[in-house]
Amino acid sequence: MRSDYPRIVPELVEVERYRTLAEEALDRTISAVVSSDAWFLKGGATAPVLEAALVGRRLTDARRIGKLLLLDIDDGQVVGVRFGMTGSLLVDGADPVGRLLYSPTRYDPQWDRWSVTFVDGGRLVVHDPRRLGGVSLDPDLSHLGPDAASLSVAGLARSLAGSSAPLKARLLDQARVAGIGNLIADEVLWRAGLSPLRPASSLTPPEVRRLHRHLGRTLIDLTDRGGSHLGNLMDERHIGGICPKDGTPLARSTVGGRTTWWCPAHQVA
Repeated sequence: MRSDYPRIVPELVEVERYRTLAEEALDRTISAVVSSDAWFLKGGATAPVLEAALVGRRLTDARRIGKLLLLDIDDGQVVGVRFGMTGSLLVDGADPVGRLLYSPTRYDPQWDRWSVTFVDGGRLVVHDPRRLGGVSLDPDLSHLGPDAASLSVAGLARSLAGSSAPLKARLLDQARVAGIGNLIADEVLWRAGLSPLRPASSLTPPEVRRLHRHLGRTLIDLTDRGGSHLGNLMDERHIGGICPKDGTPLARSTVGGRTTWWCPAHQVA
C-alpha cells in the first residue's frame, strides 16, 4: 500500500479523526471567536451571533453525523462544521489528517475561515482554501440519513428500497446514508462483490446483508489504516489498473457524477 498519497477529500473516516481531535477542545473556556469569512457562515449564522453564543462558554461534546462535525456548547446550542473538499480542523496547531488532494500544499493563514481562541491560549481553527465547507449554529439535520457507521441492516435495506438509481449513487446520497464518499463507496462495493451500476432496489436480502457487513468492516479498516484513501483498491484506480482480487482489468464508469472504478468479473451486475 502506497503511503505517499495526499488525503483525498474529507469523508466519514477523516471527519471522525477531526471529531476525535475536537475532543481536545472540550471543557476549555472560549475567550474569542474569529469569523474572518462571512460567506463561510451558513444557515443564518453571523459573526456577532456566533460570538454571543460562544464567548465565555465551553464546548462539552464532539459528535459526528456523516461528514458533519457537531460541537455541543454548554448551554445546549450546537456548532456544525462541514469540510467540503478542502476543509480541515486544527486544534492547538495539530492536524490529524494532513494535505487533501484538492488543497494547496502550503498552509496560508488567510484560509483560516473560522476559529475560536481559548482562555488558555489554544485555538480551534477551521481551515479551508476553497471555501466549500461552512460553519453554522444549530444546523438542520433533517436532510441527513442515518450515519453509515451505525447503520443497521434494516436501515440499509430501507435506504435502498424502491430506488432504480444505481447502487453507488444511492450510497452517495447523504439523505439516504450519511458519510459515504466516492472512495469509500468504491472500496465497499468492490469488497462486497456488487456492481455500482445495479439498481439499488435490485439487491436481494442476502446481498443487502453482505453489503452491510462489508460497509461496517471497511469503515473500521480504513479508520485503523488512517484514511479513506488507504483501501485495497486505491493503488489500481487508474487507466490500466487491475482488480487486486482476480487480475481483471478494472472498468471505469461515471456513477452519480463521480468517477467509479470496479471489477466487471467479480462485482455482480
